[in-house]
Formats: sequence, structure tokens, C-alpha cells
Amino acid sequence: MSTDPIGGGMGSPVPSNGDGLEVPKYNLKDFSSDQEVRWCPGCGDYAILKAVQGVFPDLGLRKEKFVVISGIGCSSRFPYYMNTFGFHTIHGRAPALATGLKTSRPDLEVWVATGDGDSMSIGGNHLIHVLRRNVGVKILMFNNRIYGLTKGQYSPTSEVGKRTKSTPMGSLDNPFNPLALALGAGATFVARTVDILVPHMKEVLHRAAQHKGTAFIEIYQNCNIFNDHAFTYITDKENRQANVLYLEHGKPLVFGDDQDRGIRLNGLEPEVIRFEDGYGPEDCVVWDEKAQSPTLAFLASQLLPPHFPTPLGVIRSIDAPPYEELVNQQVEAQIERLGRGDLGELLAGGETWEVG
Repeated sequence: MSTDPIGGGMGSPVPSNGDGLEVPKYNLKDFSSDQEVRWCPGCGDYAILKAVQGVFPDLGLRKEKFVVISGIGCSSRFPYYMNTFGFHTIHGRAPALATGLKTSRPDLEVWVATGDGDSMSIGGNHLIHVLRRNVGVKILMFNNRIYGLTKGQYSPTSEVGKRTKSTPMGSLDNPFNPLALALGAGATFVARTVDILVPHMKEVLHRAAQHKGTAFIEIYQNCNIFNDHAFTYITDKENRQANVLYLEHGKPLVFGDDQDRGIRLNGLEPEVIRFEDGYGPEDCVVWDEKAQSPTLAFLASQLLPPHFPTPLGVIRSIDAPPYEELVNQQVEAQIERLGRGDLGELLAGGETWEVG
């Protein structure tokens, strides 16, 4: 059975600008800025950066159509290293800035780089609202389960019992599950990948770029300074096949070194089955990323180690009108009904007062 990580293939690129301008043939270097990359040696962010720089040339858009927006954190250095327009905003507010930009300029390709602290803590409120509105932005959430920029405090995704500088006796907080949070907020595209699995990551990014609406991608990212080896159970080659469940649309949930195990439903509960016990792929859940109900996607988000393999790939991908299209349709309808307004008349009209 194939273990191709993402079903459906790359498909056609994102449409051209629509402004009549020819799109040059770009490569990775065209999207690499002249800034010195200042992450710690060995950081997983390098792989993510190269993946994004490698995907943007394929999207059929001129460079000036791309904008990368970030908040605060190690991941938020991202705009400096991209040869595109960019905005390094304030802590947790990148989704709000991205919403305003995409709504006012729907022609732009807007991407957000954020971390588990930036998005899940101070930025949690902004994140859930960009997801529920289905604004056409792409959100890359770097999840290293730690605060790296401020030197190793526990984050909203750190596991219970995590000993850090701010939790010397172990964290008591139940961590957020980013996929479940995104699904609960109504996200129309949700996916997960890993920093070292570059081909898989690039394919997920291509899929996200094709999506009309908010795309939320959780990227497991190693912080080799403050939380090294956090994901070795799925990054070490000897462990990977046994602990990773690659999601492929229309195919059964099968995994294992010899593709000899799967996931089935026992009532409402998922369970691991072994084919040596008389089961087969036909007994497994068939993956459906396009199901309108988020029930199956939420089930996948709950497959957590050590009892289950970790799902990688597209969790959910459904069609829904993007927010910026609806807003601009509403504006155009009012212009057609009332005509174009005049700001001066608006300010001077109605009841006004002169203060002496």
C-alpha cells in the first residue's frame, strides 16, 4: 500500500495576478532576502523557511503580491528573511493585521508566521476569529511546545509535568490541542506536518495555497536549545513508520513498519487494530478530508501518543465563501444601490457642531 503522505497531488498552481502582467519564472533565491538568518544553529525554522521559499515560486504570482505577517517570537523573524512585502507586528496580533489586509486587498497572497506561544496564548482570541471568519490567509503555526525567544518558559502546548524555568516543579496546565482548537473555531482547512519532512511539508503548503479561505497548518518544529528531541518519536527514522499516520483522502487509516496496523471505530471510540489478528484495511476508517461535518477531523485530532500514531497531512479541507469576498460583495451592492459616497459630505453631513 502506498505511503504517499498527501493525497490528491499538487494540482494546478494558484491563478495568475489577473492584472495582465507577465509572471516571471522565479526560484527559491528570488524569495530569499539579503538579511542574515539569526536563528540558533540547528533550529527547525531553517527547514520551514526553505520550504516556503521553495513553494512561493510555484504559485503563479508576482513577488509584489506576497505579504508575510508575523507576531512576536522566534518564528516571527520570518518576514525579514522573505524577499516579499512583510510586517513584523505585535504579540499575538498577526491574524488581526492579516484580516484587515486581506479584506482590503483580496488580490494579495497573505501568509502568517506564528508560534505556539504567540498564537495560542496572547493571540488566541485573534486566532479563533480569523478561523471562524474564513479569511483567505494562510497561517503557519510553528509548534515547539516551548517559549524559545524568552529563553525556555513553558507554553500553551507544553505537556503536563513539563519542567521549565517558569515551571520548576512541572507544569500543571493541560495543553492546547491546536488542531482541535482550529476545528472548534470552524476552520475550513487544517493540516499538520513536521519541520524535517520537507517534501511532505511543501506538499501541505501547496495544498494550503490552493485553498480559498483560512488555511491553518501546525508544523512540529524542534527547538534544539530549550526543548530538544520533543518530537523524536516521529522524526527518528527507526520510529517514524510505527508512530506516524499519513492521512490520504479516500484511503483507509493504515500505518506501521509493514503497513500492518490500522485505525477503526469501536462504537464512537477509535482503536488500533493489528492485521495479524485477522483484521485488514477494509476494517479501517476510510479517510475523508472533505466531510462537511468536522466530526471525523476532530477524531483525528484526538489521536495522541502513546496509544495512537500521530496523524500528518490534511485533516480537513472544505469549501466555504472566504470572508473578503463576502465583505466586498456587500460593499459593491451598497455602491450599486446608493452610489459612491463622498467622505467630505459624510463628515460634514447630519448633525454637526462647531466647538468654539
